[in-house]
Amino acid sequence: MVQQLTYIPPQAAGEPLFFRFEQANAQTEYLPHSHVWGQAIFVKCNVLEMQVDGERLLTPANIPIWIPPGTLHASYNHKQAHFRTLNIAAERCYGFPTYACLLRVCPVVQAIMDDVAARQLEVPHTAEDQRLCEVLLDRLRQAEIEASYLPSCQDRQLAPILQALERNPADNTTLAQWAARVYTTERTLSRRCQALLGLSFSEWRQRLRFLHAVSLLEQNLSVQEVALALGYSSASALIVMFQQQSGTTPERYRARM
Repeated sequence: MVQQLTYIPPQAAGEPLFFRFEQANAQTEYLPHSHVWGQAIFVKCNVLEMQVDGERLLTPANIPIWIPPGTLHASYNHKQAHFRTLNIAAERCYGFPTYACLLRVCPVVQAIMDDVAARQLEVPHTAEDQRLCEVLLDRLRQAEIEASYLPSCQDRQLAPILQALERNPADNTTLAQWAARVYTTERTLSRRCQALLGLSFSEWRQRLRFLHAVSLLEQNLSVQEVALALGYSSASALIVMFQQQSGTTPERYRARM
């Protein structure tokens, strides 16, 4: 049964900049809410799923979601999750996107977030911490913007294919075979993927499998078991995909969880 939670603003909510670190149990949902401040939301492990202004946003660990001030959003946790949020007063959100999106941040951002989390820093009071946070803000403003890690669409030909793959990520049906099932050509379907998703079919499926791989690694399955569960013929094929998506191997990724 899903436990519904109401967001309670922290005492530091009046500060120009503050951090929050919290843990959410599996099968919990934060009900729709908004803030007068902006938020960069990081999840330490697993996958973060949010509804933002009626649209679904999914992101793996270490790719934060940016929520502008006043934006209605809710989140759902299939698994236990550890959140790190950087909260920014509206007047300091200049240079940030005016819409919800993902931020492809650099290692400097991750290192600073690891540091403040290790120290459980809530508000940067010292001159040193304030300078550190200025670097953090600058790097976040420079981050590459991505609308969604795993985009969806309502296209009559493409949507049923994406939904079928989400139900069964191990399905190895080729794009040509899918095209035949929905009475179109492989070339046409490929163009629709690029136009409507901003990704090729193979990249979209790889991202889907990566998200599921993260969840399976959390369950302590071996790399070989994860590979077979996701339709790969070998562990090495999974490792190649994992490195392309995360820059590291499944075992190293698991060690950081």
